[in-house]
Amino acid sequence: MIGWIRQRRSCRKFEPDPVAEDLRALLIEACLRAPTSKNRRPWQFIFVEGAEERFRLSHCKPHGAAFLAEAPLNIVIAAEPRLSDVWVEDCAIAAALVQVTAQSLGLGSCWCQVRLREADDGQPAADVVKEVLALPKGWEVASIIGVGYPAEAKPAIDAGSLPRERCQVRP
Repeated sequence: MIGWIRQRRSCRKFEPDPVAEDLRALLIEACLRAPTSKNRRPWQFIFVEGAEERFRLSHCKPHGAAFLAEAPLNIVIAAEPRLSDVWVEDCAIAAALVQVTAQSLGLGSCWCQVRLREADDGQPAADVVKEVLALPKGWEVASIIGVGYPAEAKPAIDAGSLPRERCQVRP
């Protein structure tokens, strides 16, 4: 597992091939196995493969979402906040887990922050996503993970460049 973490890099360039059905099923399982506070499972996962919806999602905010149009699979991570006061954290855990799972399957991925971001017209980016996907009232959108077969190989980040001063070990 540590090898996947060492090799994982954000991927914003994808081959056009759809994610194989068996790999998509494993991503779904990874999402559903993500830990949540008190096992409340407030998250909802919407797997978007259609080109038109992916294009529209890629315009939910002016910067940092364009790659979603080319990623053959967009995983929208939303939640029902009424189910848990820590829905944001639960969604973040699921997003990280799905990215590590994608890496282990030979797929690339990149996180697109939606929560607390704005669209070009000033409306919340989450509202754009809710409209594109016709999400139920009361749901909130945390992020979108673009997934696909990488079209470029990026070298691993050198271990020597990691900011080790940000980790403390106390006896």
